[in-house]
Amino acid sequence: MREFHHVGVITDDPQPEEIYVSETKVFVTNPNEHPYKIEYLRFEPDSPVTGPVRNQPHIAFKVPDLEKEIEGMEILLGPFQAMENLKVVFVLIDGAVYEFMEFSEGTEFGEIDS
Repeated sequence: MREFHHVGVITDDPQPEEIYVSETKVFVTNPNEHPYKIEYLRFEPDSPVTGPVRNQPHIAFKVPDLEKEIEGMEILLGPFQAMENLKVVFVLIDGAVYEFMEFSEGTEFGEIDS
């Protein structure tokens, strides 16, 4: 079952307490720290991320089985290991960007060390 997790918003401005994701060369904030569940993403100029994931906001859902969730979907990026306890994939559905997140058993975003 999908569970809403956050909305991702692209920014060029550094944010407090950013976490660096080396796989995609992007700085992200922890949406659990934001009152409206917003995750800010700030891409390095040489980030390999292109297209809608880099240019559009996204809505993210926590899912129990990432591979099962994305069967038959248009993949934009991933799946990849974003952090030690987090695997993600970005897909395009009806022109909108979605992120599906699979956390290791018993973990959540705020519990992950960068």
